[in-house]
Amino acid sequence: MSNSVKQIKIKTGACKRLYKEKNYYEMEATKQENKIKELRNKNTDQYTINKQEEILQETRSMIPDCTNRLQNYYEGLVELVENERDNEVVNQTTQYKDALEIIEEVKHLFD
Repeated sequence: MSNSVKQIKIKTGACKRLYKEKNYYEMEATKQENKIKELRNKNTDQYTINKQEEILQETRSMIPDCTNRLQNYYEGLVELVENERDNEVVNQTTQYKDALEIIEEVKHLFD
């Protein structure tokens, strides 16, 4: 496996993981918001609500960091794929095709 293919595989894996992680944090924040609403509707004590709000803030604080890391890997992957576009040995590999798929999946976040 050439160095370019290895780099494509690494950056593709990182993009997939970070995209999944970002989506997870967003989903978790939504769940936490709903939980806090439920607690307020049940007139739960303020201490419990405050603790749940702290958890929500921690979850929300992870989203920008995760997005920044995803953007860095995404941009690196796009650049690498563009550089290897004319290399027939590389652009025929499954790693290259996987990279194109994740680029297509993630690009709406940054374009």
